[in-house]
Amino acid sequence: MNGRTTTFRYDLEGQVIGVTAARADLWPSFDLMLGALRVNEPVRPGFRVDIVETLQLQENPEGKLAFDGEVPMDGHCRMIDAGSVFHLVFPGQQTVSIHDGEGRAEIRLHPDSKIKWTLLMMVLDAALDADSQHMLHTAGLTLPGKDGLVLVHAPSGTGKSTTSLALASRGFGLCSDDVMILKTGVQGITAWGMPRKVKVHRNTAMMLPFVGPCLGEKWDAEGEQAVSLDCLGEIIRVEDVRARPVAALLNLARSADTETRLLAMARADAMVALAADNVRTGMTGLLPLQKRRMAMIAALVKAVPTFTLEVGSSPADAAALIRAAIDL
Repeated sequence: MNGRTTTFRYDLEGQVIGVTAARADLWPSFDLMLGALRVNEPVRPGFRVDIVETLQLQENPEGKLAFDGEVPMDGHCRMIDAGSVFHLVFPGQQTVSIHDGEGRAEIRLHPDSKIKWTLLMMVLDAALDADSQHMLHTAGLTLPGKDGLVLVHAPSGTGKSTTSLALASRGFGLCSDDVMILKTGVQGITAWGMPRKVKVHRNTAMMLPFVGPCLGEKWDAEGEQAVSLDCLGEIIRVEDVRARPVAALLNLARSADTETRLLAMARADAMVALAADNVRTGMTGLLPLQKRRMAMIAALVKAVPTFTLEVGSSPADAAALIRAAIDL
């Protein structure tokens, strides 16, 4: 990298990630996800990301091919497992090399190319993993009057956001409707929510009219609007970014009728459901990071009670059921 460079730092609950590039506009994707976590103090980063703009991309590194195909929204890519280094290649556009154990990654970007979401999430995963933290596709809500939280898991489109907002209308605090970060410490397993906008679907808006003041008139192609946490914070409790102990894991399902129910779920079934949505396998099997994430999921389902939450026509009814189960 030639000339003057700039570094932005983001604090991921104690793990500081430092992003360095020749121009600030090379990392807008990082600020979209992590802007609320930016720190201005010159703290030594625990994980470094160097962004290099170049015409020369290293598209054929040595190693075993772990993936070769299409990824949602971002197109065709290859993933290469070289042992201590993992490579992600978008041919003709960008690459990233993640050095496992060294706490660093290098992004090489073709001019006029924008950092892709898949690449960003892979780097973020690596930075968290370097600090023994693991990102899971779950919602997280604090219990009324308590510091503990419940995790709500479901594949996309099942109703995590709707259920999360409904619970928040009954005294629960919203940490995240989609992404929670887990780690193990003196408090056992704790979690904190990635501070990102909440996507509200048209159907959610009809079921939960109290979110109306935060909505505009335009909906995207998926029938959704991105709502800021600041706006939601005026009508529900939005929690700060702080790790809290996990009290329970709920696997979300649609009710066969109009009733909402909370049922005990076998730990093995809970683990399978959570792993299916959060652990990725490739042509070379499980990568080291994925193995460590799997171990975190196993520790989670062993440590906390697990339930199936069948949501009917009134998602807010789940609030009383969850409170009763946790109190017991």
